[in-house]
Amino acid sequence: MNDGAGRWVPDGAGVEELARAAHACRGCELWHDATQVVFSSGPPDAALALVGEQPGDREDREGEPFVGPAGRVLADALEAAGLDAGSVYLTNAVKHFRHTERPDRGRRRLHKTPDVAHVRACLPWLEAELATVRPRVVVALGSTAARAVLGSSARIGELRGRVLDAPEKAAFPEASVVVTTHPSALLRLRDRSGWDDAFAALVSDLATASAAADA
Repeated sequence: MNDGAGRWVPDGAGVEELARAAHACRGCELWHDATQVVFSSGPPDAALALVGEQPGDREDREGEPFVGPAGRVLADALEAAGLDAGSVYLTNAVKHFRHTERPDRGRRRLHKTPDVAHVRACLPWLEAELATVRPRVVVALGSTAARAVLGSSARIGELRGRVLDAPEKAAFPEASVVVTTHPSALLRLRDRSGWDDAFAALVSDLATASAAADA
């Protein structure tokens, strides 16, 4: 691990310039085994920004965030919350896919949670893009995203669904923060009891964030 992404982040850049510059980033070792950097999608002036953990296998191959199974869950939840998926800004705390190879050498690589050091290394990108987009509300999807957004570890069960102030030293101090679960957590509940309640809770948290953004 080196000193992080800061040296690759251009000052005063818009989202498109940041996305282009991110392809050269060597702020941590994850770039080496990833197919490509996965930056963001959505309007560069969105009122609502959603921050996930990192790209998954399909995102890494296609270069777009939230296009895999978890992305489909998120799209359904956004629709159920009355939100247009095209109106929100989507990004991740970590821009490269951390993974291990399947033991059977299959095509799909296995997700591996980023370390705290990876989150810290990539934080200059997240800070730069949120400072540029200036959303009214930032939704942290899961504990890794919550750590990046809030600057400390967070228990999802204790914070979820509440409208929080951004940290004083954040690059987006005027934004509010809503913490919720990552949609990938719901994938493990498919066809099992608990799915309906988990999905309803995610929808409720997104609706809370939407209402705060409109307030």
